[in-house]
Amino acid sequence: MKMINAAVIGCGAIHSCHVAAIEQGPACTLRAIAESDVEKGSALAQQYGCDFYADYHEMLRDPQIDVVHICLPHHLHQEAILAALAAGKHVFTEKPVALNSGEVKVIKQAVAQSAGLLGVCYQNRLNPSSQKIKALLESGQFGKMLSIKAVLTWSRSGAYYTESPWRGRFETEGGSLLINQAIHTLDLMHWFGGGVLAVKGVVDSSFLSDITENEDTAMASFKLGNGARGLFYATNCHSTDSPLLLEIHCEKGLLQLHHNALWLIEGERKTLLVSDDNPTGAAKSYWGDSHRQAIFNFYYAIHHPEYKNYSSLYEAGISLIIVGAIYRSSQLRKWITLTD
Repeated sequence: MKMINAAVIGCGAIHSCHVAAIEQGPACTLRAIAESDVEKGSALAQQYGCDFYADYHEMLRDPQIDVVHICLPHHLHQEAILAALAAGKHVFTEKPVALNSGEVKVIKQAVAQSAGLLGVCYQNRLNPSSQKIKALLESGQFGKMLSIKAVLTWSRSGAYYTESPWRGRFETEGGSLLINQAIHTLDLMHWFGGGVLAVKGVVDSSFLSDITENEDTAMASFKLGNGARGLFYATNCHSTDSPLLLEIHCEKGLLQLHHNALWLIEGERKTLLVSDDNPTGAAKSYWGDSHRQAIFNFYYAIHHPEYKNYSSLYEAGISLIIVGAIYRSSQLRKWITLTD
């Protein structure tokens, strides 16, 4: 198997998950990082034993680099993706792939003209609980899905926004709660429910209204492709980060994801199906435990073009359509039908 030479653009908090996966992966190595903060980037490059670039455009001229990981603020994703694809690189980017559906269309054209693959990090699909839910729903053993409920209550302090000023501004973050913290949950609801057909939602700002110009709380109802109802609530105003609460009500049972464990509830009987907790007993990773698997899947697809089991631009684009529909529904106070 040919060695994959990887590079990372942007060394914010999330980049370490990508570096760890690259270092642990088979037949791949970290060749370079790019970071505009020269002091920080130089120190990290020395720590990782790789090359350092202050300008990622210069880095992209290295013919030895095969794949580029993009870990930049949201508003810089499109430009970096387009530059990397134009340089003939494969691209694996953090979510969201872009700020809006208009930018996704531009990226789609670039992907069509490039030999490189584009993958987006929706790692929560690869959590053991997510994989188990998907398999059980597809098996049909619990009958028709009737509804799905998701509750996400997290905490974001004022410092979270003030220390990274691109956050909390529509122009640079593309929103706030929905596009940043809740987008993984929206993706799971879409994935489990056979797609979102229509949305009626409300966004608002309360405890963070003097810090961010965007929403800190949102709720929505979904008409799903499999005929079920979707009910969604999320906020960044809790005093702590609570694990996602997800319930799927089927004709013959209830699937409940609570405190990182998936339970089957049938009448009075409650059965543990699978846990997302680390088997070593270590605390659950803040961003989920499946970054490494998402990256491995993408690298496998580079070697095996017929392999499609990674989150693509199409899936990432749908999640942005859902986010946009919630915003529009909140403004117009009516149901919004989705088109992709």
